Amino acid sequence: MAEPANLRFLRVLVTVLTATMIGGVLLIVGLMVMRLNQPAMILPETLRLPGGVQATAFTQTADHWLIVTQNGEILVYDRATSALTQSIPLE
Repeated sequence: MAEPANLRFLRVLVTVLTATMIGGVLLIVGLMVMRLNQPAMILPETLRLPGGVQATAFTQTADHWLIVTQNGEILVYDRATSALTQSIPLE
């Protein structure tokens, strides 16, 4: 007895969808592994933090770099000159 065309189409469709799902899961796992292997924070080379200060967070705007330190303060640097322009204590 021959297999109906609709059943053959359904079998091929399920096989293709299964292969696509497996590929997608492998891609997501690969991207997560690559992302988690990167350093947590990369500060620009031109920035010099004051002595004994460690950065815990870093963000940037068009004109400034902002660094949150372990001491509980925000250091604001000018992007053009890499100079420390402001220090804001956190409460």
